Amino acid sequence: MTTSAPGVRRMPPLRIGPIDVDVPVVLAPMAGVTNMAFRRLCREYGAGLYVTEMITTRALVERNEVTMRLIQHHESETPRSIQLYGVDPHYTAEAARVIAGEGLADHIDLNFGCPVPKVTRKGGGSALPWKRDLFHDIVKGAVDAADDVPVTVKMRKGIDDAHLTYLESGRIAEDVGAAAVSLHARTLEQSYAGTADWSAIAALKESVTSIPVLGNGDIWGADDAIRMVDETGCDGIVVGRGCLGRPWLFGELANAFGGDAPTVDATLAFVARAFQRHAELLVEFYEDETRGCRDIRKHAAWYFKGYPVGGDLRGQFSKIESLQHLSDLIGQLDLDAPYPGADVEGPRGRSGRARRAVLPEGWLASRTIDSADEASLQDAELDTSGG
Repeated sequence: MTTSAPGVRRMPPLRIGPIDVDVPVVLAPMAGVTNMAFRRLCREYGAGLYVTEMITTRALVERNEVTMRLIQHHESETPRSIQLYGVDPHYTAEAARVIAGEGLADHIDLNFGCPVPKVTRKGGGSALPWKRDLFHDIVKGAVDAADDVPVTVKMRKGIDDAHLTYLESGRIAEDVGAAAVSLHARTLEQSYAGTADWSAIAALKESVTSIPVLGNGDIWGADDAIRMVDETGCDGIVVGRGCLGRPWLFGELANAFGGDAPTVDATLAFVARAFQRHAELLVEFYEDETRGCRDIRKHAAWYFKGYPVGGDLRGQFSKIESLQHLSDLIGQLDLDAPYPGADVEGPRGRSGRARRAVLPEGWLASRTIDSADEASLQDAELDTSGG
């Protein structure tokens, strides 16, 4: 948390079906990041709803080994949340039925926001809502199959500024019984570039009136979250890249929305302890020290952004081989270094330039599915879960 306290904007609990989330904050699914270890760490600092990595519906139905590990929740996690990705109404409904019938989660989120080319070129993720009939059938199928488990929808504005879908998709989701909708206020074409268009969140809130509307995009700190709520009227916020290397952001957000979380002084010593705790949780999750240490490597640059860590030492953190190796590297840090202020704030994680949307051939020719589209979708669910 920053050393300067953000303002406070008291918010009512976020109600998603039968679930009351005391602090209206959701951890966005991020491939390779939001596994059980990271969710546990975020929860230790704050409150909210913490969602798994993207899970492929067919892989779940077929009980793929990697997928079944990704949907595991620690006993401390409540409510439990799983995000599903699918392009086939049958498999999506079956996956929702498995989750509900076997008590695997308390909440299901549907992914219509992923902009990654390997997903969108097959018609999935943020490409799919363009086909309004397919979007309708997938959401309705999941809602009907999930029984009492609430189903929510996460989406983007549309393909590009000339092919927007979010207002229509929001109303469809509301009409078929979704418990909430969240909007990443960028288009597929933007990916993670530029600035999120919060005015779109406000427009969605005006259009969808009977269920919560959540805003996502450019939440780097608690002040951003408060400003988004004030500017858009949204019922809660979804945080993705802003918590990379800063899991204590959830404590900052809890306090900003009138909750109760410990206040921390993010000195280098504090950050190093958090980084080490994250590594230990990864080792526990994988039940493999080598694999856990390999996973923590990509987080090092995020944790130590803006702190006085020399280039050579930063390089060594990206090559951690064991927990003892990590501990030895931490011993080389200037642990008396204070929180450096604005240098650690702001964008992190994926960014880059806007790019032409990668879609199946002829995808934009019609708003409904035809035989050519069905052929493009046939292998869309064959990838392993996790993005």
